[in-house]
Amino acid sequence: MRLEVSCQDRVGLAKDILVVLERYGINLIAIDASNQGFLYLQFAEVSFETLSALMPQIRKVESVHDVRTVSFMPSEQEHYALKTLLKTLPDSVFSIDVKARIRIVNESALLNMGMGEHEVLDESLNHWVQGFNFSRWLSEGQVLPQAARVNIGQNEYLAEMLPIYLPDEDEKTILVGAVVSLKSPARVGKQFNALQNQTTGFENVLASSDKMKEVLKQARRMAQLDAPLLITGETGTGKELMARASHDASMRREKPFIAINCAALPDSAAEEELFGYVSQGKVIKRGFFEEAKGGTVFLDEVAEMSKAAQVKLLRLLQDGTFRRIGGDEEVRADVRIICSTQKNLAELCQTGEFREDLYYRIHVLSYHIPSLRERKVDIIPLTEMFLEHYSQQLSSPVRRISAQCRDHLLTYAWPGNVRQLKNAVFRAVSMWDGSGELTVEQLKLPSYAEGFGYFDNAFEGNLDDAMKQFEASLLRRLYPAYPSTRQLAKKLGVSHTAIANKLREYKIAKPK
Repeated sequence: MRLEVSCQDRVGLAKDILVVLERYGINLIAIDASNQGFLYLQFAEVSFETLSALMPQIRKVESVHDVRTVSFMPSEQEHYALKTLLKTLPDSVFSIDVKARIRIVNESALLNMGMGEHEVLDESLNHWVQGFNFSRWLSEGQVLPQAARVNIGQNEYLAEMLPIYLPDEDEKTILVGAVVSLKSPARVGKQFNALQNQTTGFENVLASSDKMKEVLKQARRMAQLDAPLLITGETGTGKELMARASHDASMRREKPFIAINCAALPDSAAEEELFGYVSQGKVIKRGFFEEAKGGTVFLDEVAEMSKAAQVKLLRLLQDGTFRRIGGDEEVRADVRIICSTQKNLAELCQTGEFREDLYYRIHVLSYHIPSLRERKVDIIPLTEMFLEHYSQQLSSPVRRISAQCRDHLLTYAWPGNVRQLKNAVFRAVSMWDGSGELTVEQLKLPSYAEGFGYFDNAFEGNLDDAMKQFEASLLRRLYPAYPSTRQLAKKLGVSHTAIANKLREYKIAKPK
């Protein structure tokens, strides 16, 4: 039960109201005083008859103008507004007293520590956050705001510490504690880039895992070179992102970056789109290589390029010139070529689907982007980054990732890699249902078994059928690398006859 008392400020007013409450045997739980002419009272629920008798008695108190029931007190509204704000913040936030003991902690901090609220309240922050002595800082003669690099376990953060001062009666201030906010390196980098209002190449590529850090190290070096670059990796790993970052970090950054999906170019139009078209001595269309003069051309899924276009690309790489379709003039191309593929180009060369001489021309510099399941350390930071990005874009509160959802994210196979994760988070944020946490159900990830593929409750067949599908898929994948039945049998540790029978059963032809 809460009452709002409209009144004029005077000494002894609260005491007179308490006398009225005592007369009715009411124990006051809380009281709020406002400088705007209101007093708020909270006490246990009373009967309608008691309330009907109580309110007129309070109105009779000197300086009281009116009394009415309300749903909440101002202090409650402030408390729950602060609690909601802390809950939606992606950063870890602590409020500590002058002894560095934790008084308030948000959900993000609890998730990062892997602890429950009851386990950390009234405990020293130094138990979990290493790298800065909070107790010593708060005991200094003058406590000033600080920033330091700290760790929670193996994870590194930038800590921002702000002291909390309260005014005393002599218009001085009293130190009562501090607020500590922890930001991950990825968030710090993103905020810095936003402040600079510019992209900085590889600074926008998140890499917490050792594998991805090594890839970035190679990519930074290769970005400064002008030789052709081949980027390999599964679908959705971010090959175009890395190609664009390479361009932004190169000496060609002020010139165009043109991305071309070779799989989307029909064979009949591929040459015209790439190299341009001339009719009766007049240039009808300039090709991508001409439009990108001085810049970078990114050929995505280069394995899908037509045979005729492969020949012209080879010539361009050999002597730096090309001819437009229908023209005789040699055009010099001042571009850097970056290619990407999710296929094994070496195998395609063996089968004649890709020119071997072209393969060696585009494979001067290369690196492989690992799949998301090979860089699991990056999964949660990427999810948090996408959550924050799409929450801002869609004006939705930033949610925390539930513990169950974290486990699911780390164990899922991610056949679509970072693109699939990004799309799943976008879908979850766009369909926000008001909950404070991101859950497994909201991601709506299809069931997937690594090495087998997607599956669901509608799967038809039996275990034997499933095993045969897997066996046939494995043999088709390995046969080009071990192109004789004896080599393949040795690799798989079975007899030559068994392999020959399996290849015959699954109608798998010998690689050309």
